[in-house]
Amino acid sequence: MLPLVDSYEGLSPLKGIYVLIISVSEDIEVTIGSLGGLLFHKGVYAYVGSAKKYLEKRIKRHLRKDKLKFWHIDYLLCDKAVKATEVFWKEADKKEECKIARNLLQIAVPVVNFGCSDCRCTSHLFWLGDSADLDLDQLFTSKPICMSRI
Repeated sequence: MLPLVDSYEGLSPLKGIYVLIISVSEDIEVTIGSLGGLLFHKGVYAYVGSAKKYLEKRIKRHLRKDKLKFWHIDYLLCDKAVKATEVFWKEADKKEECKIARNLLQIAVPVVNFGCSDCRCTSHLFWLGDSADLDLDQLFTSKPICMSRI
């Protein structure tokens, strides 16, 4: 499990990729930065992200409601009807982030242009429907991966 600590002093700058499993408890409309107002249906979403260093710090930031909104995912995660429930992560380079997004595109509904302004992917956020009956372990192109319930 990725330890969530309050101080990063002395930690190695772990880089990697992650998949957040996100629960949306009701249909909501959220203004997502330059994307504008988007409708999110009730259900489960998977968001694919990466951190060039301090992966643990990035994940911990996503789990906070009180934060400056910088990335598309910040706007969604700050809504009261939204909660991250699980995180899958591993040490990897950014190329694997887009491979996972392409794998999700084959089995889930993309939120077009969400979270992918720095690549050519269709999306990095995907609606899985009412439940995440998904073996995320199969999405990762290399092993091992780690998982934490939140």
